[in-house]
Amino acid sequence: MLAGPAPLLAARGVSKSFFGNPVLRDVSISLLPGRVHALLGENGAGKSTLINLLSGALSPDSGAIEVDGRQVPRMTPPEARQAGIAVVQQELSLTASLSIAENIGLGAYPRRFGLVDYKELAARAAAACKLVGLDEPLSTPVGELSLGRRQMVEIAKALYRRPRALILDEPTSSLSATETSILTALLERLRREGVAILYISHRLNEVMALCQHVTVLKDGTCTADRPLEGTDAAGLVRLMVGRDPGDLFPKWTPAPSAGTVMSVRGLSSGMMRDVDLDISAGQVLGIGGLVGQGQEDLLLGLYGALPAKAATASVGGTTGLPGGVPKANRLGLAYVPADRKREGLHLIHPILTNLMLPAFARLPALKLRNRAGEKATGQSLAARFAIKGDLGRPAQALSGGNQQKVALAKWMPHEPTVLLLNDPTRGVDVETKREIYIMLRQLAASGKAVVLMSSDTPELVHLCDRVAVVREGRIAAMLEREALSEEAIVAAAVGSDRSKVAA
Repeated sequence: MLAGPAPLLAARGVSKSFFGNPVLRDVSISLLPGRVHALLGENGAGKSTLINLLSGALSPDSGAIEVDGRQVPRMTPPEARQAGIAVVQQELSLTASLSIAENIGLGAYPRRFGLVDYKELAARAAAACKLVGLDEPLSTPVGELSLGRRQMVEIAKALYRRPRALILDEPTSSLSATETSILTALLERLRREGVAILYISHRLNEVMALCQHVTVLKDGTCTADRPLEGTDAAGLVRLMVGRDPGDLFPKWTPAPSAGTVMSVRGLSSGMMRDVDLDISAGQVLGIGGLVGQGQEDLLLGLYGALPAKAATASVGGTTGLPGGVPKANRLGLAYVPADRKREGLHLIHPILTNLMLPAFARLPALKLRNRAGEKATGQSLAARFAIKGDLGRPAQALSGGNQQKVALAKWMPHEPTVLLLNDPTRGVDVETKREIYIMLRQLAASGKAVVLMSSDTPELVHLCDRVAVVREGRIAAMLEREALSEEAIVAAAVGSDRSKVAA
């Protein structure tokens, strides 16, 4: 019997603890050339720690990392890069003020006579950009790009180094359908060329379509390591959560409007033009469409975080747009951004501090803080939102799902009337998604208006009372509950004839 190809990169029985808390226990994984290998698990299962061990960012407490079958006692990130290991983290590592080309080559600039060879850098960066469909000028500062385009720059940055092993952590979480298809074709090409690929995603349909093998982590241990053939999505969920998956979405029940709490006519903000919109208490209004059509500009304009103007507008009986974030907060608006780590939380500060951030913003000058009251409020919020962990720990110690709960929970003490949510389940595991879905329906049932912008079409179909589909900076269709389906949303998003009927 012929042996298969030897692993290009492997972990053998690795364990890792932080402050006495075991995060990984005796975990093994082997990445083979020419295979796309899925790594699954709930937030907090140990996936990020395993990635850091494989890329040299951390060293295991026990066990070993192997490259080309040879044990590497203490691999460093430069040594990992030298070995051809590249990582695309979920949280981007780009510098906003640098250009696309400078970001792609950062840390590996070509040199000539001791100076950066910008001509060579531009040529190599252009080749990497072509692979991922980036056609923006290479001189464009990365800070001017949308989140999805920044994600593509991050992937191009990894390809620039011509990796032998490529680790991708939630690579499609902020990509459009077109960008996702480009990435899918790219991964198939790299697989054929013999690159070993580790693919981490909570989107199980992608895993089933792209990957040939799967490793599942639960509570820091490996619960499965097997070929994907013969396994379905429900089986993967069972392996991740340790039980049969229940219905992911809470049962939808009719929710009659409790009155309009925000109304705009002729709104223009960023890409958005001539928007008419009514936001009703007691309902979930979805904002859908292809990524990058102006949906985020709509939310930011409503919130006052982006310049906006309207023919007429009212918020909670007050005439006019908020015109700024402080006034929006006073009027009962709250916003949860898509990029929780950069915009929603202060990661180095304690969980409790993050839960109190909106309260601190409203604290009058010179007024003494009620620390006992803050602690009681924080504990109540943690219990209500099932936020796990000591509230005195920094927020960065939390899993992504728990961080997202903090970003949402911090607004609750102020009883907002309108919640503006920007892709709130991005990069969140299946079980935490279900918890957030239940919370959103409960918040609507309590009389709040929930505006849910999502790149996940099934979320919009199953959670929302109606969905505004955005195309090219305008609302192309307003789909009422009885007309909601994935097909109707996609049709409206791409401008097919069916969308006109649905609208």
